[in-house]
Amino acid sequence: MAETEKAQAAKLEAKKAQQAEKSARAKQAQKAEGAKAEGGKKAREERVTPRLHTFFEETVRAKLIEQFGYTNKMQVPVIDKIVLNMGVGEGVNDRKKVDQAASDLALIAGQKAVITKSRKSVANFKLRDGQAIGCKVTLRRARMYEFIDRLINIALPRVRDFRGLNPKSFDGRGNYSMGVKEHIIFPEIDYDKAAEVWGMDITVCTTARTDDEARALLAAFNFPFRQ
Repeated sequence: MAETEKAQAAKLEAKKAQQAEKSARAKQAQKAEGAKAEGGKKAREERVTPRLHTFFEETVRAKLIEQFGYTNKMQVPVIDKIVLNMGVGEGVNDRKKVDQAASDLALIAGQKAVITKSRKSVANFKLRDGQAIGCKVTLRRARMYEFIDRLINIALPRVRDFRGLNPKSFDGRGNYSMGVKEHIIFPEIDYDKAAEVWGMDITVCTTARTDDEARALLAAFNFPFRQ
């Protein structure tokens, strides 16, 4: 009798183990399907062509070829990258402000910001070597075009007393730099929740060989240069 009870108990344990193994396999399969679906969603998002990239290929390239007489379409200058830089002087006394600025910059750019650190110590500013004093982001390809779209059509019109961009702020190598006094002009930043208001530098790097070519390229993208 005792042997029969032991055999039944062994059968029950084996059955429970089989059920546990089946449930574990089902969970793993469900996770794999979820990861596959998420990966497919990301791939679909990445395949979406930004509006300004299409505008460049269909309109701007032909316009610049006609204006400068390029013999090859590959000679047409393009926007290579955009660098966003935010200096936080208050970070010398409070590291949390640098982290807050980096999180705001990440919201604006749609990409994680890199914390920049000092390269040398300055006693007058109570600055030590390697101390966090700002953040930056480098945008390329799709995110770069999306940022330009938001900058021209949404952010700059929200600047107080905006009179246009300075058409002379080129460095002689086809790169354009501009400054923004308040980062809250971007719609991603909630004004009511913003603890501080910081300025930021925006540098548009192009493959143009001269400033005239770079100016024509940015003007074709409807950059509001001051006349």
